[in-house]
Amino acid sequence: MAKKDSYHDFLKEDFNNLFTGINLGDVQKHFLRSRWLDQVLWMEAKANSSRDRHYFLRLTTIVGGVILPALVSLNINANFKSNNRDIIMWSTFGLSQIVAISAAIEEFFHYGERWRHYRRTVESLKTQGWQFSQLTGSYRSYTSHEQAFNLFASHVEDIIQRDVEIYATQVVQEKKEERQNQEDHILLQNTKITNLEEKKEEE
Repeated sequence: MAKKDSYHDFLKEDFNNLFTGINLGDVQKHFLRSRWLDQVLWMEAKANSSRDRHYFLRLTTIVGGVILPALVSLNINANFKSNNRDIIMWSTFGLSQIVAISAAIEEFFHYGERWRHYRRTVESLKTQGWQFSQLTGSYRSYTSHEQAFNLFASHVEDIIQRDVEIYATQVVQEKKEERQNQEDHILLQNTKITNLEEKKEEE
């Protein structure tokens, strides 16, 4: 945790030092700190958090998936005392539940997709910040930061707006998929009930 906080503090201090050397008005510097830097720090933290959760859940699923077949083969093939057999049996059951839960959580929250999404967005914001500070890229035709500021602010808002639109689209898509899964589940249950009723009538 200290390492993450130190990088967060480093970014904040580094960019604040950069802003100090740029000739801008108070309102413009306020935008840099409250809008651009705030979003960079927030998305950097979200990207790192999503990455860590993605790696943890995926590694749990992968390692558990590799160990499970060995435990299953021990259950089937080995002749153990009753106590040892129970331990292996419950270990197999417990590990299978952990693997299933890890996979389900990753599938539900999509931490891998979130990590890549936040990483793309924060790197776009950083790129705009560095290009603006150096008056390069789309800002190379300007002779001062004050002249380039409106274009910079516009690019920052476009990136943030695009991030919000992508997030909203993903939420809507997830809701549709969830609703479809619920409908499929209800249909499957109704089909099972109908089949049971038909069998009872035949008997």
